[in-house]
Amino acid sequence: MPQRIQAMRQLNKVENAIFVIGALLMLAGAIAGLFRWQWFPYVYAVGAVCFASMQMLQRYEGSNFTIRRLRRIMLLSDVLFLLTAVLMFASHGNALGLDWLYYLNYVKNNWVVLLLLASILQLYTTYRISNELEKETKKI
Repeated sequence: MPQRIQAMRQLNKVENAIFVIGALLMLAGAIAGLFRWQWFPYVYAVGAVCFASMQMLQRYEGSNFTIRRLRRIMLLSDVLFLLTAVLMFASHGNALGLDWLYYLNYVKNNWVVLLLLASILQLYTTYRISNELEKETKKI
């Protein structure tokens, strides 16, 4: 009995456009945040919601444990992208009402660290998933 290859669910044209626009908005918001523009958290947040939601639509229905694990890590990076947006809003002003010293030490501009961590996880998982899917197709 031939084994059927399970690939990732592909996005349609509209979903793919939302995905790409979300990524570009995230990039624009992050760059604007470095220049301290007032609207940067809003642009990034819209982009992060678009990007993460479209990426969560891509499912893997196969049985390869490695790809399933990598997908969970990718979903973690999506959550980190969304948490970065929350930290951007908190960093924009002391919106959380924290003590000023506590705010400066733990909140102010720490969105950059979270964004870096999420980006590294995203790059790693994207590269590894494509390699694993390629290996899976070569087996059969």
